[in-house]
Amino acid sequence: MEALIAAAQHGKEVTVVVELLARFDEEANINWATRLEEVGAHVVYGVVGHKTHAKMLMVVRREEGKLRRYVHLGTGNYHPRTARLYTDFGLFTCNEEVCADVSEVFSQLTSLGKVRTLNHLWQSPFSMHLEVLRAIRNEIRLALSGKRAQIIAKMNALLEPETINALYEASQAGVKIDLIVRGVCALRPGVAGLSENIRVRSVIGRFLEHTRIFYFRNDLKHDVYLSSADWMTETFSAALKCAFRYSTKSSKSA
Repeated sequence: MEALIAAAQHGKEVTVVVELLARFDEEANINWATRLEEVGAHVVYGVVGHKTHAKMLMVVRREEGKLRRYVHLGTGNYHPRTARLYTDFGLFTCNEEVCADVSEVFSQLTSLGKVRTLNHLWQSPFSMHLEVLRAIRNEIRLALSGKRAQIIAKMNALLEPETINALYEASQAGVKIDLIVRGVCALRPGVAGLSENIRVRSVIGRFLEHTRIFYFRNDLKHDVYLSSADWMTETFSAALKCAFRYSTKSSKSA
């Protein structure tokens, strides 16, 4: 935040989306927003009716006469205290397709623009739920065709009924599923005829496990998504969150 304030003071164009409904941090966020506005930064307070929960940052700079974008996408907040207490992942990239997606999301948050198709990001409440179900069903299709199918997912909570039912269906089709769920999990693993191919574990250690990771084998394409979202009803329908792909295709240019 101090770096953003300094950037605005030095004449850089700075836009910040501040979530005023952040748990335990409402007062601090209001104070930061006031300081940013005082130095000329453009502050946006999210979208009415949705909690803004995505964690992303974009820097646009001129290099050799051309504009180039750099993007950071993370599973955790930009917060000094939680950065020392939580385990989180982040991707820092200049991949133009990823940068274009992030730019599109920022345009949605700061204007009245329509939602467009994104190449590497799943965004709730628009596409993430459907894409998660599509990815699960794709593994089911591969398993039924005789190919090896696998899903690994790590999250804080697993509660969304349609996703759980899709995982049960995948298990019955022969998809091997490993779930790492730190908190509440409404799925029952190891039930004969229902979920014998599903294993659920929890990780407890020195740091709070905060990363969300979704892996789909996808016929050796190995699609990996890092996310700010758990698989919960309110996550899919009432919050602006993002999952971003770091697959074999995108990693070559990231």
